[in-house]
Amino acid sequence: MLKLYPLPRAQGTALVALDGLPQALQLLQRARASLGAGLTAFEVMSAACLRDVTRAFPQQRMPFADLADGRWCALLELSDNLEPAQAQERLEAVLSAALEAGEAVDAAVAVSGAQSAAFWHLRESITLALARADACVKHDISLPASRIPAFVQSTDRALAQAFPGVAMRVFGHLGDGNLHYNLLPPAGARHADIQALVHDRVHAAGGSISAEQGIGQLRVHDLQRYKSEVELALMRRIKSALDPQGLMNPGKILAARP
Repeated sequence: MLKLYPLPRAQGTALVALDGLPQALQLLQRARASLGAGLTAFEVMSAACLRDVTRAFPQQRMPFADLADGRWCALLELSDNLEPAQAQERLEAVLSAALEAGEAVDAAVAVSGAQSAAFWHLRESITLALARADACVKHDISLPASRIPAFVQSTDRALAQAFPGVAMRVFGHLGDGNLHYNLLPPAGARHADIQALVHDRVHAAGGSISAEQGIGQLRVHDLQRYKSEVELALMRRIKSALDPQGLMNPGKILAARP
């Protein structure tokens, strides 16, 4: 039997300015506790990422007059079957409590579909803005959300010591622990050395070096470096069971038989 599931009657979108990632995590916890499954998106972006966007695309505007270095923004989306006005009240109540508790510095709630689209456009333009840089070392990592603030702080510090002049451009899906930990390297820095430092720290923190973009051919060496022999053997057995003749994507990551 075909079942049809109705779309939510109302959606609310808000962009929130924060002092740092620890405050973003507090806001995420507050939003989850208050909105439950209605919280359908929770994105974070560093101030540097958003400045890149507004410089590259001057037609885009931030709703905040000033977003100082070191600050972050969170983009929240609420999807609800309540009346639109009630859904808006729920979202505003979460943000008001966060502002009162000092978890948020400022907040802007979209009052139209066009404003909601503009907020999302800021987030979705980060990759396009980074494409204009001379070089960008990209990492698609995942960690338990609770560990992300400490990981970013300590890894930023380690990179600055190892590669003076490196600039961080970090954004991603804090709600599911997926972070695009991207860097603008200083001249002469070997990208492979930067990636090794980041991936080693992700692995040590119990995370994954590839959250949503897969291994591909660029990370085959990393797969072999971070996976145990037991894990690799299991992957080969699954490959052999599903593709005994080695016809699917042959020779790229795993052979059909070890």
